[in-house]
Amino acid sequence: MSTSKSTELLTARTTELDLTQVWLDSEPDSARLRVAFPINKWTGSSASAVVYFEIEPGDRLARHTDSAEEVLYVVAGEAEAQVGEARGRIAAGDLAVIPAMVPHGLVNVGDHVVKVVGFFSESEIISTFDEPMQPIGAAVLNQGAPPPA
Repeated sequence: MSTSKSTELLTARTTELDLTQVWLDSEPDSARLRVAFPINKWTGSSASAVVYFEIEPGDRLARHTDSAEEVLYVVAGEAEAQVGEARGRIAAGDLAVIPAMVPHGLVNVGDHVVKVVGFFSESEIISTFDEPMQPIGAAVLNQGAPPPA
């Protein structure tokens, strides 16, 4: 992962992140994406966190909840977002707010990779999926935390 921290500046270059492929066992060919949590409590942030993820055409980010409010910025591509019972399209250049603890997910509905940066209002994020995410093997994830010893 390309994250650097100095006395006053914590940075991450999205083009150099070490993305992890994750998926659901029940839908390994569609519920999958590549993801990294470059800025969070464990990298030195005290009050916010950042996720970066990519979804291939036809694939999706499975429905889940996050413990903190999230603002999504779509860098590239087009997706259908579901937040609670609401659905809507978001595309490159769009911002969207996801309230804390509201079930949400994204489906890539375009022909290009969807690239998204998510900004969280807390530095430690707990994400809860309906079933375990692979290869992690857990449905409740403390995003960005170091693996258990």
